Amino acid sequence: MMQGAARHPVVLAITGASGAPYAVRLLQELVTLQVPTWLIVSSHGFRLLATESDIPDLHSLRAHVGADAFDACVTVFDDNDRGAAPASGSARSSGMVVCPCSMGTVSAIAHGTSRSLVERAADVALKERRRLILVPRETPLSLIHLENLTQVTRAGATVIPAAPGFYHKPARIDDLVDFIVARVLDHLDVEHTLGKRWGGEIEHE
Repeated sequence: MMQGAARHPVVLAITGASGAPYAVRLLQELVTLQVPTWLIVSSHGFRLLATESDIPDLHSLRAHVGADAFDACVTVFDDNDRGAAPASGSARSSGMVVCPCSMGTVSAIAHGTSRSLVERAADVALKERRRLILVPRETPLSLIHLENLTQVTRAGATVIPAAPGFYHKPARIDDLVDFIVARVLDHLDVEHTLGKRWGGEIEHE
């Protein structure tokens, strides 16, 4: 698993599904671990951050995760710029995470109808056979949702629903958030120390 900075950047997209704390914590952890990150936030993603995490804009997000560390690791791309680096297969990456991932975004990825940089970057991850991790947060799920999630899984994506477990006996909301973020980092092959592994040990404690 990767120690410290990744060789190629991780693409992190934030869309409008409920679950802003997952996105903020994941970005914070990537920055803390000095993993180069290409960040794309959709317009609905910014509204989500404002509503659920009191982070109204990019400046506030940068301050929240630590301005110096953010500047050292994060490159921000406009979701409307479908000609940006994440839209090209020739721009190398270590994979992509969409967290949280709206069902509209899942649908666009499942059917290859990319209308934004987030959706195009996900399309690129699939065609280049790179990691694509989707973190949907929706309930209940309609048959259309389930079929689209099945379709993206068949195409090579990994679906990690924002549905934390309880076997680690969480005491705080942060524990539930870290449960999901830890699974995402695992699938990116990024070393971390978030929480306990099954068996009770805490990694690198």
